Amino acid sequence: MMVPRSLVISGASRGLGAALALRFAAPGVTLRLVARGARALTAVAGCCRARGAAVDCATIDVRDAAALGAQLAAWDAAVPIDTIVANAGISRGRTPEGGREGHDAAAEQVAVNLLGAMNLIEPLLDAPGLRRVAVIGSLAGFVGLPDTPGYSASKAGLIAYGEALRVALAPRVAVTVVAPGFFESAMSARFLGAKPGMLSLEAAAVRVERAIRSGDPRCAFPPGLALGVRLLPLLPARLSDWILRRERFRIAPE
Repeated sequence: MMVPRSLVISGASRGLGAALALRFAAPGVTLRLVARGARALTAVAGCCRARGAAVDCATIDVRDAAALGAQLAAWDAAVPIDTIVANAGISRGRTPEGGREGHDAAAEQVAVNLLGAMNLIEPLLDAPGLRRVAVIGSLAGFVGLPDTPGYSASKAGLIAYGEALRVALAPRVAVTVVAPGFFESAMSARFLGAKPGMLSLEAAAVRVERAIRSGDPRCAFPPGLALGVRLLPLLPARLSDWILRRERFRIAPE
C-alpha cells in the first residue's frame, strides 16, 4: 500500500475537503490545499500544520484552468504530487418556493463539479510521481434527481470520468471513485427533505480516507442507500419515476 505523502485537495476550506486534509495531515506529509475562501482555507491550513504537515495554499476557483494548471506545475516541480483528491463541488436545485434551478445554475454545477475536477487532474496525469487519484462524486450521480438535474448530471459525468481514468491509468495510478450519500455538511444542511443514512462528517471522512489509502476502485456509502440508487435505473421507467416523485425535495440558497 502506497502511503500518500504529497497530496493536492480541492474544496479544502470546509466540509469533506477540510476533514480529509486534517486526516492526512502528519509529519512528513505535504498538503497542497485549494479553495475559493481564503480565510477558511488559512484556518484549515493552520490546523494541518499543527499536526506536523507542511502546507501550501492557493485561493483559486477550480474553473480557472490556467491559474490552477500553473499552480499545480509549480507545486509538482517543488515536491512531486503523488495523490489528487478532486473534492470541490457545489449544489443548486429547486428552491424552497418551488422554482427550478435554471440553465445558469445547471451550467455552474457542471463547470465546478465536473470540469473543475478535470482542471485539477488533467495537468498532473503524466506527472511521474502520481500514484493516487480520488474523485468525489455523489450517489446523486447514479440517478437523475428531478429537483436537481444539474447536480446529478455533473456528478454522473464525474463518476464516468473517474471510472474511465481508472482503466486508462492502471496499474501506475490507482483511481478511487467516491459516491457519498448524506453526511453532515453545509451542503447537506441546505437540503430540505429526507436524509436517509445520514452520517457524521467524521464518519464520512474516515471512509473516504481509508478508500484512498487502500486504492479502492470504488467507495459508495451508506451501503443500503448506495445499493438502492444503483438498482433504481434497472427498474421499469414508470416504476422508478414513481419512486422519485415520492422523494421530492428543495435546496435552500447559500
